[in-house]
Amino acid sequence: MHHQDDIVLVNKLASNDEVAFEALFHKYKDKLYSFLLHLGNSPTAAEDVLQDVFMKLWTRRAQLGEIDNFNAYLFRMAANQAINLMRRQSREIKILDELQLYTIDENGTAQAMSEKEVQEVLAKALASLPQQQYKVFMLSREHGLKYEEIAAEMGISAATVRNHMVQALKKIRTYLESSHIISIIYLYILLAEKIK
Repeated sequence: MHHQDDIVLVNKLASNDEVAFEALFHKYKDKLYSFLLHLGNSPTAAEDVLQDVFMKLWTRRAQLGEIDNFNAYLFRMAANQAINLMRRQSREIKILDELQLYTIDENGTAQAMSEKEVQEVLAKALASLPQQQYKVFMLSREHGLKYEEIAAEMGISAATVRNHMVQALKKIRTYLESSHIISIIYLYILLAEKIK
């Protein structure tokens, strides 16, 4: 199948044709998987990125009719996803390496928390957020999306995204303080209030 066949399939996909979607998936999955391994992804990560790319492709199907070179579009999308995943993984490792939370005992002494306790506290803090704030926080901190990208994904303005983020960070800080927890590196990158 050549470039011309892609155009036909992509136009069908843009009109919600699931058969065309399957055909594109089977045509490209092995090539994309090899490409992702070549970029340095582990087999598991390559598989994850592959699934993500095709999920995104399906959700964006209505806009695909305007694409001239589907092959280039798909590989660029896969490369971006792979880079985001690597960034996210290296950021998470860094957070776990450098994040130190301390509880204050009854004598006012700081006691270091274990990684497991840190994760439990963060999970509870995140669970206390309203749904929109939680979604913004996770898209920003876990998935590495910029405010503009989150705005597009959620159908809200970038200003609203920023507002949700500010509120989420305040709530998490309040939660930690009310649990008598302090941090030496204030939740490091995770809670760094920075505009991306």
